Amino acid sequence: MTAITATDNLALPYSWHRLDAIWQGGEEEIQQGLPHTQLTPAWQLLLLGDGSPTRHLKLLTGEPTEVDVIDMSLIGMDFDSAPDLIHLVPGPRLRRQVWLRTASGQVLAYAASWWEASHVDEYLQNRSLPIWASLARLRTELYRDVQGIYYGHSAALELGFNQKGPFWGRHYLFWHHGQPLTLIYEVFSPYLTKYLGSS
Repeated sequence: MTAITATDNLALPYSWHRLDAIWQGGEEEIQQGLPHTQLTPAWQLLLLGDGSPTRHLKLLTGEPTEVDVIDMSLIGMDFDSAPDLIHLVPGPRLRRQVWLRTASGQVLAYAASWWEASHVDEYLQNRSLPIWASLARLRTELYRDVQGIYYGHSAALELGFNQKGPFWGRHYLFWHHGQPLTLIYEVFSPYLTKYLGSS
């Protein structure tokens, strides 16, 4: 499969790929976990855990996780139809969108993130690296606070993943020194059933 690049029509500078949710859960569902009939234990570890998804994807596939940046847009003080927690990220803001893929080109996940524009260069010095790799190089102490989980559809993500939906996604805040650093919205490809089994 060919990697998707910034020149593809999926890289719209004025939008991001939010799921049209069939079902969604919040903090209570995340803390308790979901019934295994709704989401299998392996998928719950990926979606509800507080570990690095890029590290998990590398462990699952045996390949480095690479990033295709498809959008870096200044959005000012706009809430950008992002999860409600965006108001915790100081403005003016910058939105970043990426595809996470294997080195061989298989797209595994999509992510949108929102940053305080004046500080993004401090934390994403090499923009081709996954966020976690960039922050780990800086020895940045972080807390990943998963706040929402989604199951839903997206025509754009069906094209990007080359897989039929519906898809599982989540959003979370990264906290650093007690302050919100970035808000991240991730959606995972059903291709991962090859490694995790059916969701």
